[in-house]
Amino acid sequence: MRWDIAVLHESHWYQEIVREVEIHGRWEELYSGIELALEIKFGNTGLELMPVIHKISDLQQLKAFQHAIRTANSVEELRKLL
Repeated sequence: MRWDIAVLHESHWYQEIVREVEIHGRWEELYSGIELALEIKFGNTGLELMPVIHKISDLQQLKAFQHAIRTANSVEELRKLL
């Protein structure tokens, strides 16, 4: 049985699955960080942006938005970035 598991771990398909899970986890961490920052800085009003933020599929755009939270003075200012 151990030999079969070792072969599985080396297979291309297994490696692809692991890679996809890791990528998904990183996205979820980024979304969670943005959500926390919005809640801390703007309360529930900031959280209203999350449905739109979850639609962002460009990693650089998402990271730029995350950094913009630091300097934004209002939710409306952030909304314009979306």
